[in-house]
Amino acid sequence: MAGAGRGDGQGPAVGKLESQIYCIKYTLFCFNVVLWLFGVSIFALCLWICFEPGFNEWMRILELQKYFIGIYIILIASLGIMVVAFLGCGSALMENVVLLYGFIATQIALFVFGLVGACVVLDFSTYDSSIQPLIKDVILRLMNNPQHEGSREILRMVQEGIGCCGADGPMDFLNLNKPLPSECRDSVTGNAYFHGCVDELTWYLEGKTGWLAGIVLASCMICVVNAVMSLVLIQAVKKEEDEAIVYKN
Repeated sequence: MAGAGRGDGQGPAVGKLESQIYCIKYTLFCFNVVLWLFGVSIFALCLWICFEPGFNEWMRILELQKYFIGIYIILIASLGIMVVAFLGCGSALMENVVLLYGFIATQIALFVFGLVGACVVLDFSTYDSSIQPLIKDVILRLMNNPQHEGSREILRMVQEGIGCCGADGPMDFLNLNKPLPSECRDSVTGNAYFHGCVDELTWYLEGKTGWLAGIVLASCMICVVNAVMSLVLIQAVKKEEDEAIVYKN
């Protein structure tokens, strides 16, 4: 361990470098604590989304399980974040060069993993994303199959629960020469809902995953900072060892 035997008559240059190392490693320690807290938050949010009563059932009925692909990726990444944060704290405090190199590698891996997960989540939960054509296909299929009681019930549940009408709006029913169902109307005003279920469902999903994607991207940024600071710490530790050897000689 590089910190062993300090303070035994070493020169001022080594002493100054030692104080810089002290500052870097405890800053890195604090960043890892924050990263661990982010990991816990991400893990909790993923579990909430996956096991929220009714939500999972809705996604299964509407055949939108692709939405969960990014959630599962992020869930795995959050477990990695929580474990690796401890490695970062230990390697920084010990000033162990080998562990620090390993920590840098894990930060790069978590950065890539988290970025991929965030991109997939956003691609299946935001406006003009890949989820909207999937929602539209399901809603139109339900509208075109009114004779099937299950289809009617699912469409009624979606339109009443979210406050929407058709895929893109009330005109969808008129274009299909179908009467406007009562669940398409506001129970207070009696007016038809302006927005279709595609937009309303997308905005609903955005609200659930917006914070999650934001925290994941913030964690990715911390991973980059941790990797850079670890590299700086490695160089400082090596320089301190070299200067200590020169001074003793």
